[in-house]
Amino acid sequence: MCIIIPVYEYLYIAEGANTMKLNDIVLNEMNKQLKRIEACLHLLSDEQVWHRFKPNMNSIGNLCMHLAGNEYQHFVSGIGKAPFNRTRSEEFSMNRGIPGKELAELLKDVRRQSSSILEAMTERDLKTSITVHFSIDDWNKMMVRPAFETNSNYSRDLETMLIQVCEHYSYHSGQVVILTKLLMDREDNITGTFH
Repeated sequence: MCIIIPVYEYLYIAEGANTMKLNDIVLNEMNKQLKRIEACLHLLSDEQVWHRFKPNMNSIGNLCMHLAGNEYQHFVSGIGKAPFNRTRSEEFSMNRGIPGKELAELLKDVRRQSSSILEAMTERDLKTSITVHFSIDDWNKMMVRPAFETNSNYSRDLETMLIQVCEHYSYHSGQVVILTKLLMDREDNITGTFH
C-alpha cells in the first residue's frame, strides 16, 4: 500500500517537528539546491550560461536571475520588509551580460539576506500572513487572465509561502542541472548526487 504525504507533512516527519522548525528545513533544502547550481555554474563558460536551446526556452542565466528575484521578493522583501525592487519579466528577457561567477555571487548574496530573516523566525511567525507585491506590468504578464487586473499582489500564510518558494527553487535547480548536462554532453555526476 502506498501512502502519499503532502510535502509539508513529509518535512516534519522526515526531520522531526520537535528537532527542526520548518523555516530551518526549508533553508537547508534550498542551500542544497544552491550548491548544485554553483557546481553547474563552475563548469560552464559564460557563453554556455546564457545559451538558449530554443528561443522560447530559458538559459541557465535566466533561471539564476529568476531564482534570485523570486527568493528576494518572497523572503527578503515579503517577510523581511526590504524594499521591493524586482522586475520579473526582465529575468526572462535577458540574453547575457552577467558572468556565471557573478550569478553565483548574486544567488549567495540573496541567500545570506534570506538566511538572516528565516533564522530569526519563530513558530508563531509561521502562522502569520504575508503579502507579496508585483509591479502591475509583471503581474499582468505573469498571470493568464482574460482581462488586465489592477491588484498586483497575493497573500499567503508564511508556512505555505516557505514551502512554495522551496519547491520553486528545487524545480528550477533541476532545470539548471539538466541544461548543464546537455551543454557539457556529460553522463556523469556533476553536482555531487546522481540524478
